[in-house]
Amino acid sequence: MVHRLLIVDVFCAQRYAGNPLAVVIADDGALSAATMQLIAAEMNFSETTFVAPTPQADGSHRVRIYTPAREIAFAGHPILGTAWVVRHHVGPKASAPVRLQLQVGAVPVHFEGDDDGTEVAWFVAPPRVLGARIAADAMARALGLAAHDIDGALGPVQQVSSGTSACIVPLRSLDALQRARLDLAAFAPLAAQGLPPLVYVFCREAREPGHDLSARFFFEAHGVREYPATGNGAAFLGEYLLEHGSLGRGDLSLRIGQGHELRRPSLVRVRARTVNGVREVQVGGGVVATVEGQLR
Repeated sequence: MVHRLLIVDVFCAQRYAGNPLAVVIADDGALSAATMQLIAAEMNFSETTFVAPTPQADGSHRVRIYTPAREIAFAGHPILGTAWVVRHHVGPKASAPVRLQLQVGAVPVHFEGDDDGTEVAWFVAPPRVLGARIAADAMARALGLAAHDIDGALGPVQQVSSGTSACIVPLRSLDALQRARLDLAAFAPLAAQGLPPLVYVFCREAREPGHDLSARFFFEAHGVREYPATGNGAAFLGEYLLEHGSLGRGDLSLRIGQGHELRRPSLVRVRARTVNGVREVQVGGGVVATVEGQLR
């Protein structure tokens, strides 16, 4: 059976930047879970998604997300890239939000025009849970850093979850961020505590004019890998910053630079606010198509 395949770059305004994503358009049941996992390993991107072309009764499109190693419930750039594919290649182009049905529930994605004319896709992150605080010195060792490289004034090292989870690590400088490397052997004592080998590091120093923060995200999938741009990490960061007031107690609108160490410069947008006592985090980014073809 032949299925449509698109590759898109997410969190960028031009090709060959941002975070690449493979999107397979396939009816529910057309591919087994084992086959989807094999395809994701073949694509070898951080994630591959499988989206049903026919909407469900509520208008949402069912989506499954796979890394090269396993299925996951939630990830940011797959949401934005898949919604863009639905908007431009599956359903008629319209201003109404695209609704994706994930394991964490329905996620609507809407589209806005940026000041530079870029079309930016936005989603409201599913509810996030702040978890355990982590010893800064232990995390520093796992990242090949010194304890003083961690910026306690920005907040603690802490786990944040929403379907998946990650450890948020504030750093003092761009230099420390660039030196960071996740060592799974050094991370083992933290893993023994139940912490996931997914680590989002950020600092106040920006790589480019107009950016507010810099970030990197390390994860494990048959060895340590790094995301060029990370939507779920940015959503976790928005929750973290609202909790700790690291950048002030008001609404946040941030432009986060990522991916430069991988030669895939990316821009992740985050809006975070508290409305009637409830925290809301939105994540946005541009999407550009690079490949369209068939998966056999």
